[in-house]
Amino acid sequence: MVKPTYNAILKHSPKKPVIVFVPSRKQTRLTAIDLLTYCSADEQESRFLHCHKEDLEAHLSRVSDETLKEMLENGIAYLHEGLTEVEKKVVEQLFMAQAIQVVVASRSMCWGINMAAHLVVVMDTQYYNGKIHAYVDYPVTDVLQMVGRANRPWIPTEVGKCVILCQGSKKDFFKKFLYEPLPVESHLDHCLHDHFNAEIVTKTIENKQDAVDYLTWTFIYRRMTQNPNYYNLQGVTHRHLSDHLSELVENTLSDLEQSKCISIEDEMDVSPLNLGMIAAYYYINYTTIEFISGFLESLPWFLESISGFLEALPGFLVSLPEFLDSLPGFLESISGFLEALPGFLESLPGLRISTWVLRIHIRIASRLPNKLNNPKYNDPHVKTNLLLQAHLSRMQLSAELQSDTEDILSKALRLIQACVDVLSSNGWLSPALAAMELAQMVTQAMWNKDSYLKQLPHFAMEIIKRCSEKDVESIFDIMEMEDDDRNGLLQLSDVEMADVARFCNRYPNIELTYEIQDKDALHSGEAVIIVVTLEREDEITGPVIAPFFPQNREEGWWVVIGDTKSNSLISIKRLTLQQKAKVKLDFVAPSTGSHSYTLFFMSDAYMGCDQEYKFSVNIKQAMSDSDDDSSDEE
Repeated sequence: MVKPTYNAILKHSPKKPVIVFVPSRKQTRLTAIDLLTYCSADEQESRFLHCHKEDLEAHLSRVSDETLKEMLENGIAYLHEGLTEVEKKVVEQLFMAQAIQVVVASRSMCWGINMAAHLVVVMDTQYYNGKIHAYVDYPVTDVLQMVGRANRPWIPTEVGKCVILCQGSKKDFFKKFLYEPLPVESHLDHCLHDHFNAEIVTKTIENKQDAVDYLTWTFIYRRMTQNPNYYNLQGVTHRHLSDHLSELVENTLSDLEQSKCISIEDEMDVSPLNLGMIAAYYYINYTTIEFISGFLESLPWFLESISGFLEALPGFLVSLPEFLDSLPGFLESISGFLEALPGFLESLPGLRISTWVLRIHIRIASRLPNKLNNPKYNDPHVKTNLLLQAHLSRMQLSAELQSDTEDILSKALRLIQACVDVLSSNGWLSPALAAMELAQMVTQAMWNKDSYLKQLPHFAMEIIKRCSEKDVESIFDIMEMEDDDRNGLLQLSDVEMADVARFCNRYPNIELTYEIQDKDALHSGEAVIIVVTLEREDEITGPVIAPFFPQNREEGWWVVIGDTKSNSLISIKRLTLQQKAKVKLDFVAPSTGSHSYTLFFMSDAYMGCDQEYKFSVNIKQAMSDSDDDSSDEE
């Protein structure tokens, strides 16, 4: 369709700005190159460039993509999610200044650009959906958004034009919705489970009648009477509506009960369960939390060792339905990813793709029949796994793959924290600690085997090697060194040393003390209460310093009491810490005798600052009722 596009530009907008929308990222570059080829065939390579090439030098110096740089020199640019923010800004500035005339953008960029043009060309109205392995039509809202880019608001006398290239059979369809009002329908019934789960957790819905009443206040209830066929209603009478809503509520609550998110009592009253509360707190789909719980409970080999769990956890994490269902554009670039896969695999030292990952995906294929059935490399879960491990290895990726990685990381921490809650609910100590370590690894882009000094800015492998030779292994060792010794060891410039000092000042240095209440009067079956006092020795607090993590985030902590011999988690609390905090943990006293426990203080953002304390309690025999009565009389 490039030749019709080129002809449309020459016919409708030979000198005025043009935006061309294409289905995928890969197509943006190919289309831009083809347009330049047609210009060369007409012996007018720079026909879309409306300034001197010397004026572009300052802008081109900020562009790292060589192909994009060459396109800009001839008045053509392309935009997709894989470009860096600087490159996107350069393209937008040159286009708005009318220095370049044509921009080729991917379909999803119609919502992410702040540009308007005299002419918009929509090249095809279908895109490839990797989930179903078929071509599907653009959403009508996307097409309307693309058409809306054809305007010049600062020149009111001009009229924008739009050319849509599509199949002949769809011509009348697009004419209809472009020239007539578009009805807006509700899709609440497609995601009603998560809404109901959240409302049950907050006790807005306490029984089935509350759920029906909840629906009567929604937009879907109003649209049912206006367009009953769209919602599969047999009629619009009160009886039809009542039966349809009752069936919808019954099916939805039944699904939530089967996923162990809620419980239904007396076939009417509903109450939240632990999994439902976790899903609502972390904004996770009910299918995802069900998958996490069922998968972990069915895999006793996960619990063998903390190292084995850490190896398997990245592969398990990205196998969750949350990733596949929420990344519609993620699957389009798998073909390009497969081309670079052989070298990609060799450069990941910590990868276990042949054992752990495929073992996990085989189990997924049997549990999720609607997903991709073959655990091969074109499975988006495998791609997600590879990109997550590339992030932990700090590999330099292309802008396109880096954008995919940021999509993964934006969801990873919520899912890791949900895994911690599920594991702690089951009382599994080692896997819960491993999940906490994974949160640190994802934030700092490190493996658990890497030196803690790798978190510091500008610390290359040569510097880390010199530090290890001097027995400097932690960030606290760096902080305790004399200035002259530190400068001689690191050999960094003043600006780089300032970055190191900024990180060290922000690195958490926390003093922990704990007290066992009534330590000498603990009886079996009673509550053992431990008060943990935390105080930050430095006064500088703020967001986590994590240059490889795409989002700003605040540091969080877990306080855990566990029995390392039985690998059981006894008590856990999650908290945020500014300067001081006091946390109270409790558990039921076990049988008579001496029992040893370990108190863990775990970060979710920094590596190397975790603390561990061992303590023991002496439990006496439970007091009998007669003893209680005599003590009361005394």
